[in-house]
Amino acid sequence: MINRNTEASPLYYARVAGLGLLLMAVLAMFSNFSVLEGLIVPGDAAATASNIIANEMLFRSGFISFVIVLILDVLVAWALYVLLKPVNKNLAMLAACFRLVYTAIFGIALSNFLNVLPLLNGAEYLTVFTKEQLHAQVLLLIDAFNNGWLIGLVFFGFHLLVVGYLIVKSGGYLPRIIGIFLIIASVGYVIDSTAHFLLPNYTDYKTIFVLIVAVPGVIGELSLAFWLLIKGIKVQQR
Repeated sequence: MINRNTEASPLYYARVAGLGLLLMAVLAMFSNFSVLEGLIVPGDAAATASNIIANEMLFRSGFISFVIVLILDVLVAWALYVLLKPVNKNLAMLAACFRLVYTAIFGIALSNFLNVLPLLNGAEYLTVFTKEQLHAQVLLLIDAFNNGWLIGLVFFGFHLLVVGYLIVKSGGYLPRIIGIFLIIASVGYVIDSTAHFLLPNYTDYKTIFVLIVAVPGVIGELSLAFWLLIKGIKVQQR
């Protein structure tokens, strides 16, 4: 009989991880910049509520995009585990666990958005609240989402740290320079999230912290994505 359980080639997992990382980047950029940055006005509940009401479909699209990102995170965690376990199976499992914990925390944080539109839809049972109170609750939910995401990014940072270490120690299995950028990015994620909670005047240094995270993060994660898609054949030949 034909064995239908034959494991797929490493190239298959490289393509899954690479495509997943690229799709996540596109969807996350849309949700973050078009929805979060575009609709939310920090500290101004009325303006934020007005923007969401006027662009309800955009807000809903941003939410769905984030949900797709969650699904892709699970797929990427699985594919990277398979690719990196020849280097060190236990550390590859640890990296996957860190990413899955991040995904779970991010999903819980994202659930705050499910309550935003109901607060703004003018339901009769909400008439006990003033418009200002409802708008304040919307901003509070958005802040809860952001705070949950920040906590999740600490785990994501440790995920990148382990993945970067495995790449560096892979002996050419994957490009070492990508691993170095991922390690730098991991430190940036942890420092940035910690600074949010420790520094009352974080906004004064926000640009610096964003650059610490964004530059090595974008270079490392996108380089890994493109390499897996374009040069992933090297994985197959190991």
